[in-house]
Amino acid sequence: MPEMHYVDSSNIEAIGYDPAAQELHVRFLKSGETYAYYNVEEWVFDELMQADSKGKYLSSNIKGRYDYSKL
Repeated sequence: MPEMHYVDSSNIEAIGYDPAAQELHVRFLKSGETYAYYNVEEWVFDELMQADSKGKYLSSNIKGRYDYSKL
């Protein structure tokens, strides 16, 4: 698992990215569950980290576009 970075979000606790594997890891605040999204380009991770609302960015640009699994 990549290093996780805590973020200011009402829904997401932490986000990590492994550039070699192109895996985005997202840990949700309320459930504590972590999901891995696969084949995510690094620029998508960068945009997510810069987004004012990380939850909205995740919903609009990542969910439904990338394969994922619950870890």
